[in-house]
Amino acid sequence: MPMIVPSPFLRQALVADAATSAACGLLMLLAAGPLGAILGLPEVLLRLSGTILLPYAALVGYLGLRDQLARPVVWAVVIANAIWATESILLLMSGWVEPTRAGYAFVIAQGLVVLMYAELQFIGLRRSDAAMA
Repeated sequence: MPMIVPSPFLRQALVADAATSAACGLLMLLAAGPLGAILGLPEVLLRLSGTILLPYAALVGYLGLRDQLARPVVWAVVIANAIWATESILLLMSGWVEPTRAGYAFVIAQGLVVLMYAELQFIGLRRSDAAMA
């Protein structure tokens, strides 16, 4: 598996993604009831999303602290972020949920932030050097 020495930019992008994901995950998991009422989103969707984000945040944070990373693993994080952002927008278009204006703003904002992290991680990946065997 091709290894890289992560650039400082990639490390920062991974750690920032991890911190944001952990904070958002905890908020959605622990305050799903009140958030659901404000956002017009199903409580179970918020709890499930929060539950998914916590192990993701732990993994991405761990990656951000490593001296070497497998290039495909970083690509998997970039792709996962792009998928999350796409699915956020598709959720709003699906008709499956009926969010309030605050709900639309929340889903769109978090989708854009996740897409930003995907872009920053991609840039950081391009700035990273191949690891010597």
